[in-house]
Amino acid sequence: MLDEIAASYYTPDYDLNCAETIVHAANEAYQLNLSKETLHASAGFGGGMAVEETCGALTGAILVLGIMLVQDRAHENDKMKETVADLLRRYEKRKGTTNCKILKEQFREEDPVKCKVIVMEAAEVLEELLSEEGFSVKSKGTL
Repeated sequence: MLDEIAASYYTPDYDLNCAETIVHAANEAYQLNLSKETLHASAGFGGGMAVEETCGALTGAILVLGIMLVQDRAHENDKMKETVADLLRRYEKRKGTTNCKILKEQFREEDPVKCKVIVMEAAEVLEELLSEEGFSVKSKGTL
């Protein structure tokens, strides 16, 4: 379901980058009630942090994991570190890499689709991990 909500945000009407799409979708799906400023904080993670390194959809997912898993600080326990590593391993197993440049070369299509398949896969992996942590999608995509 998170992937369906993400798909509704990854459109020309919203014009969000990959990281923003994941964060906006998770905000809606899990009813996180994130502030406008927090949503905007994800903008710089798009395009592999603007240098085509780690995929923006994944860094957006990591931001969501931090919001949902960390009570006070990440060093409270190893859960955050383990879950982030698991996110990246699972994604790499499915797509072969977490690198934005390589993903775009292999999967990016022309407008308006762009990196949709990349973003949807990140949303699926994020939802799997969150489900394993006991979180469930609360919204069915009510845009």
